[in-house]
Amino acid sequence: MRVFMCEFVTGGGMAGEPISPSLAREGALMRDALARDLTDIPGVSLVTTHDERLTPPRGIASIAIAPERDLWRLWAYCARKVDVTWVVAPETGGVLARLTGLCANAGAIGIGPDIEAIRVASSKKLTAETLIAAGVPALPVWASNAVPDDVLGPFVAKPDDGAGCESTLLMLDRPEPGSLGSGHVLQLFAAGEAASLTVLSAGGTVRLLSANRQHVAVENGRFVFRGLTLGALGDDDNALQQLAEMVVDAIPGLSGIFGIDVVIGNSGPVVVEVNPRLTTSYAGLREAIGINPVSLVAPFAGDACVGLPTSPARQVEIAL
Repeated sequence: MRVFMCEFVTGGGMAGEPISPSLAREGALMRDALARDLTDIPGVSLVTTHDERLTPPRGIASIAIAPERDLWRLWAYCARKVDVTWVVAPETGGVLARLTGLCANAGAIGIGPDIEAIRVASSKKLTAETLIAAGVPALPVWASNAVPDDVLGPFVAKPDDGAGCESTLLMLDRPEPGSLGSGHVLQLFAAGEAASLTVLSAGGTVRLLSANRQHVAVENGRFVFRGLTLGALGDDDNALQQLAEMVVDAIPGLSGIFGIDVVIGNSGPVVVEVNPRLTTSYAGLREAIGINPVSLVAPFAGDACVGLPTSPARQVEIAL
């Protein structure tokens, strides 16, 4: 089985642009973990690309990308030559949707959420509206100039299509008109434990693979993501599993392995946003659950949950 794996940041998507060391490291963590897990599947032949400034993944075929290269044309060529594609890219600027569409048009089997699910989850505002309309507990999101008068802060200001903690601010009150970028939205801030859910949706089954504690700090009014601990949070009352099922029911195109950011407060978990792709947690997922995650996903597996433990085997720390 021929597989094209494309991690946007390390794969050349930022060729000709500066790449922060933290962004490159985060991308490489996901890329290398996924490459290892794919190549451990018998019969898989893997190809990828890498930014010529960065270290290529070890042990697999990788094409070096220079700024002058027609990257999207090359990615389309790679996608046409394989049986399966697996994309890891940010939602920002429509990159994930474009790359997913490119691979779909090539005719290969695509692993991950479909275009419609990506469209919804790529907008913080549309995600919140979709989930709330479906009865899913989620934090409301408004355009920066459209917060109802009776809603008091604090708020979290973030790009509507942002990924991670990029340009994410804590604001005690609503901002002055024009003080935020045009693409920013406001989300109600909720006190509680910041967490992420690593979720598998395959073959009509939704399974919480790991509930992770996020290490998030606020520095000079900005949120900073320091890493996470996989498997740190239990789900004895099944509330997190049920929440994952509700999210997939509300956004049915979510498939494969993806993330849901939540805040766990006194009233239970509430959704902050949905990440329609692999997240940083994937770098430690195999160690946490004690099984190769790729082996749970079709076409690499017949039954998505055969052999899957009922809870993570151990906690795994990922520091950034």
